[in-house]
Amino acid sequence: MCDALRTEAVAPRRAGAALLLAVLAASGTAWALTGDAAPYRVTQKGRAFAPGSIFMHAGQAIEIVNDDGELIHHAYLDNPNFSFDTGEQRPGSKTVVAFPRPGQFTILCGIHPKMKLLVAVK
Repeated sequence: MCDALRTEAVAPRRAGAALLLAVLAASGTAWALTGDAAPYRVTQKGRAFAPGSIFMHAGQAIEIVNDDGELIHHAYLDNPNFSFDTGEQRPGSKTVVAFPRPGQFTILCGIHPKMKLLVAVK
């Protein structure tokens, strides 16, 4: 495929993805992506989030990485203003979560109830 045809085929997909993200951010719905880089990285190791707290600005994202050997984790946040659920995170998996709104949030692990990550978003 020549470069001109490839560019024409990719442009509508990028526009559609940008529109979808804008709608999700405007609605306050959490969105999670896998494999994208984020300015903040949180690991899940030893049945704990590290670091245990993050301070960030609205619109920024964190990357939640399961690097806890063979353990499965399940990060989630259930707040009236913002929520997300990563589902089961297999060892080595990564999930990027953007926080569209300010607030104080506590991310928990659905499998290991003592795991907590405090996120302050300005």
